[in-house]
Amino acid sequence: MTSSTDLDNALPLDMIIFGGMGDLAMRKLLPALYMAYLHGNLPPQTRIISTGRQEFDRDAYLRFVEDNSRSFIASANFNDKTWDGFLQLLGYVRLDVQAAPDFTTLANAAHPGAQRVFYLSTSPSLFTTICAKLAAAGLVDANARVVLEKPLGHDLDSAIEINEAVGKHFAESQIYRIDHYLGKETVQNLMVLRFGNSILEPLWRAPNISSVQITVAEEVGVGSRAGFYDSTGAMRDMVQNHLLQLLCIVAMEPPTSLSPDAVRDEKLKVLRSLRRLKLADIARDTVRGQYVHGVSGNQEVGGYLEEKNVPADSKTETFVALRAHIDTWRWSKVPFYLRTGKRMARRSSKIVVEFANPPFPLFPDMPGGVANRLVIELQPEEAIKLQIMAKQPGSGMQMQQVALNLDLQSAFQQRRAEAYERLLIDVVRGRLTHFMRRDELEAAWAWADPIIEGWSTLDEKPHPYAAGSWGPAEAFALLARDGFAWVE
Repeated sequence: MTSSTDLDNALPLDMIIFGGMGDLAMRKLLPALYMAYLHGNLPPQTRIISTGRQEFDRDAYLRFVEDNSRSFIASANFNDKTWDGFLQLLGYVRLDVQAAPDFTTLANAAHPGAQRVFYLSTSPSLFTTICAKLAAAGLVDANARVVLEKPLGHDLDSAIEINEAVGKHFAESQIYRIDHYLGKETVQNLMVLRFGNSILEPLWRAPNISSVQITVAEEVGVGSRAGFYDSTGAMRDMVQNHLLQLLCIVAMEPPTSLSPDAVRDEKLKVLRSLRRLKLADIARDTVRGQYVHGVSGNQEVGGYLEEKNVPADSKTETFVALRAHIDTWRWSKVPFYLRTGKRMARRSSKIVVEFANPPFPLFPDMPGGVANRLVIELQPEEAIKLQIMAKQPGSGMQMQQVALNLDLQSAFQQRRAEAYERLLIDVVRGRLTHFMRRDELEAAWAWADPIIEGWSTLDEKPHPYAAGSWGPAEAFALLARDGFAWVE
């Protein structure tokens, strides 16, 4: 961990946020930076410069922050004096990314010799232009870093194009491709759980593990993102990045060290070992869904086709479930079930590792189903549960499943930083481990692209599912024919 002395000796920091007036900046980035400031995790000479096209002076910008960002800071963490100090760090530069003179204005606002971090919270179509103009304005040097917000491309070709364009101006060691799921405490703890405990590692393989489930369920609909979402869909928005990154951490081999490249080398091997799905596999092993009218949060809500800016004949999926296989000795014949969706029964992200049942049923009254599970809950609460069989009190050998719970909130006294706060601190301190490398990104697209193309070839409508449910019936059948069921 970086000490306060290290920060005192650090270069001045200019955190420059493109898209600094946007939803992500207000809801996540500025609250995360406030928390980092509150806990002394920013260099003393830090400035946070937001850019946008609005004709704001600094006072108007600060009022905008008060109105749109302050409410996303938990009341327990809010302090008027600290907030006022944080506001002193903020600045605003009106900038049109197409206008070269505006980048000169930005250069004039930057500290000479500062550690510059450019956070690109914009459409990926602007990444190339922004990086080129930053370089032309003399803002890119050996100390500069660039953070690229997802989605990084629309397919493999566009991802390669973005990587090559950004790579003309920034070395790979200066590029931070952010996936906020990798900043979650429980996700990072999975590395320790796997490789720091000899009790688990010998079992972490076939045939001891019978299946793995990864679910990222969202209760909300597409909302104001409908225009963007309809050209993206759940596969590009969630599976290609968040779910595959979680799969990599579950399935990777032990790295030779905790250095960024050693960890990312092992994740890359997993992505390259994912079995490519052919058209027949896609038809059998993937399910696309689209939510229709239903009840969510005790309120009636409309279907996807009723959302503003969604075409009436849209075939965009808001739900994906699929079965994947990793062709390695460790994971031979172990199915990985991935599931994500909008307007589902509740917000829930979890990894479920199902262990094989004992080879001989010694206890005749043993309940059916999977005896042992490791459930890693990522949100809304972060916890690790090991489900085992135990004898019920009384005579006889009646059994029931019980859980050994590790509640991470109560197990540790230290404050648990939110994902964006943790990742932004990593950027400032130059830690690349929890960010995607170029070859990782391209390997993920190389696996996802044929599935998307297969859906286009099959030209089938997504299966409907009621808002507030756990998805279409076909997703349950996907597991049922293998003898499994989704763990809700």
